[in-house]
Amino acid sequence: MKRGKKGDIYSESLELHRKHRGKIEVYSKVPVTTRHELSLAYTPGVAEVCREIHKDKDLAYKYTLKANTIAIVTDGSRVLSLGNIGGYAAIPVMEGKALLFKKLAGIDAFPLCFERYHMEFADDIKNIAPVFGGIALEDIAAPRCFELEESLQGIGIPVMHDDQHGTAVVVLAALLNACRVTKKKFEDLNIVVSGAGAAGYAITRMLKCIGYNPDLCSSVRDIIVCDRNGIIHRHRDGLYANKYKFIIAEETNKAGRTGTLADAMKGADVCIGVSVPGIITPSMVRSMNKDSIIFALAHPMPEILPADALQAGAAIVGTGRNDFPNQINYALAFPGIFRGALDARATRISDEMKVAAAHALADYVKRPGKTRILPSVLNRQVVTAVAEAVRKAAVASGCARAIT
Repeated sequence: MKRGKKGDIYSESLELHRKHRGKIEVYSKVPVTTRHELSLAYTPGVAEVCREIHKDKDLAYKYTLKANTIAIVTDGSRVLSLGNIGGYAAIPVMEGKALLFKKLAGIDAFPLCFERYHMEFADDIKNIAPVFGGIALEDIAAPRCFELEESLQGIGIPVMHDDQHGTAVVVLAALLNACRVTKKKFEDLNIVVSGAGAAGYAITRMLKCIGYNPDLCSSVRDIIVCDRNGIIHRHRDGLYANKYKFIIAEETNKAGRTGTLADAMKGADVCIGVSVPGIITPSMVRSMNKDSIIFALAHPMPEILPADALQAGAAIVGTGRNDFPNQINYALAFPGIFRGALDARATRISDEMKVAAAHALADYVKRPGKTRILPSVLNRQVVTAVAEAVRKAAVASGCARAIT
């Protein structure tokens, strides 16, 4: 798939965006065709609604768009595999995500693209929180994304960085079903993660149950995480400059292995790529254990093409793309997670809610196979199943707000 050729997906997408000048717009829910209708929707009638909300701000959920609206917030510093392209260039991706929220989960979402990250970014987000029922952080580079998300957990509405947790949820679901197909035991897996950014960090934490209640999820045997400098291990120079890589080093790579990604993949059961295109070679796949599992999730181009991985001996291959089998994309998670969180009027998204979403996704596929370990992204019934599981988990974990 090359850029610039007439009729390719890139040219077609460019034409679609030019033709429609974007992908979303705002519609009115109420008519405003008479003076009376105007008086109800705006002044003077709206003053009474303002007075009621002033007495009890939770009534904003009852009288305004807040109950079903989220903000998609980015600084454009880590967009797809395009890197730091800024807020303007990030708009098409955020619009696309808003479109999926609406089409799949019935959620009204609006892109808020900042041109750059700055010291008051968290304060800016806190100050827009009154309008929204949730905040989806998107395409913000690590390690700032970790710090930002942590700083926003107490604002009274769910805040989730989808590149981290949405991806981790879908990977867990895909891995559970891949184990069912290959007859591998989840607890016996030795996994390599290529990429120590937002997605790699969250995937590692979830699969190793780092910070999670062990009663919620099982832990794989071990994980080796690789970044651009190779295997992350406890004695690597400069490790302490990044506390998140330090956490990874302390909780993974029990044997203290060193070397490159190729070294890490020798004897592994699973390789999860959340890094850069083409970094995994067929010889690396051949060095893995029998019936290996490859999730090559870099996009638009994966770490290795499915045909190459399968020819090298992989039993199951997934990518982030919808034009290959086994799409492992956070679009399977975020609509249902936020739908469930909004339905519960949750104050945050708990670990219980994330794990519940992963199991709901996996369980939706009754008979998984080598080319179908997850349901389709466009299946709205999947969103319903995930949302209900998340809503119940929100109630059980004490994150749900009483609904009046």
